[in-house]
Amino acid sequence: MASRATWEYRGDSEHGHEALLVQFSNGSIQSPDSVNYTLYRNKDKKNENTKRQNILVAETERLNYVGNNFSSDAACNSLCRYFVGVVNKETRKMEVYDAEHFTMHPLLEGSTNNTLSAADVTEQTSRTYREKVDALIEAFGTNKQKRALNSRKLNQVGSELLSKAMEKAAGDIIESRGASELMKDAVSNEEQEYSLFLPPCNAKADKLEDVYKLDNVISPVEYKLLETASEAFRNLTTEELQDMTENKKHGLFVLQELHGLKEHKDGNVRDHKARCLWYLDKLIQLSQLKAIKRKDILTPDCPPAICSKLLRNFTVESFKNGRIQNSVSATMMSKVVSYVIALALHVTDFEVDLTFLQRDMKLKEARILEIAKAMGLKINKKMAFVGGLCEEGHKLGVLTIPLVVYRPSGRALKRRKT
Repeated sequence: MASRATWEYRGDSEHGHEALLVQFSNGSIQSPDSVNYTLYRNKDKKNENTKRQNILVAETERLNYVGNNFSSDAACNSLCRYFVGVVNKETRKMEVYDAEHFTMHPLLEGSTNNTLSAADVTEQTSRTYREKVDALIEAFGTNKQKRALNSRKLNQVGSELLSKAMEKAAGDIIESRGASELMKDAVSNEEQEYSLFLPPCNAKADKLEDVYKLDNVISPVEYKLLETASEAFRNLTTEELQDMTENKKHGLFVLQELHGLKEHKDGNVRDHKARCLWYLDKLIQLSQLKAIKRKDILTPDCPPAICSKLLRNFTVESFKNGRIQNSVSATMMSKVVSYVIALALHVTDFEVDLTFLQRDMKLKEARILEIAKAMGLKINKKMAFVGGLCEEGHKLGVLTIPLVVYRPSGRALKRRKT
């Protein structure tokens, strides 16, 4: 039967210091004997919190490494004690010594000479995790990773410059105009913000068609191009309309108006409404796309000039996954909705069913009513039959002269004053 092994605690090592347990974060050292270690100890022995703080530096032919026992990413736990046991196979005795555990990280930026100073080591260990990863990418990253890193740094510099410029401009405005004037501007922001996305409006017009003039919604050049594009709507047969309805190729509002379009005997009226409906239908389709590509809009019946106009006026460009793409932002969505309502007013003799448009554009009722009120429409209610089977309440937007001016509720005023 083999004899039992015994162990004896020796405290510090024979050199008067704890044994060092070293682990390299990026792999293992092929030639451990060629590594030169330097241990830096804190000189302040009176401070109980810092007197045991140590920094270990390892120098090799290719890289230098550093580790410590006090930073947030140190592997050792101050509440734990570490030991190293050395077994003598002949006497079957194991001598146990105190130990310290260090995780060594590559030191990619140091002094110009081969010998590292304690200040260099402290600076390296105080860097953030993001900075360390960036340094690794600069040294060992692929070309794609390096390009992404350079792009991020350029964007960061641009953001900082823009932020400083905005702060300076804001300071100049406050200094020149005064805080009281700026507060007055803030109170009237609610009325002014709609002008960013509403169609041009002539509130003093004598005729309904001049309030939201069609030329300001569809330019004369676009209107002329729509003659060919809207031909399918203008010459729609009963069979084609039935197929559109069964397969839901268009929204509820467009299908409802196409049913009424065939009843018009006047060719000019039918042509006018067909052009407006085609453009309106294109705007609704645009609002339902997330990442918009030109080919999504440039269908065989869509003129290239109109496609470019839609992308330019109703989408925003963003940089994602290494390329520029178009999308409908929240503000642009409001603009699309307001232009759809303006077109619908010209199609429906200035009384539009907002409930149908809300469902087609997948909006909340409160949102489309908010935009309709901002356009000065009178909101009415009516009961409508859906499929001729059941009756439900619908909201109507009616254009009147003069325009309806809605005042914010008492709750909104109170919130704004605070």
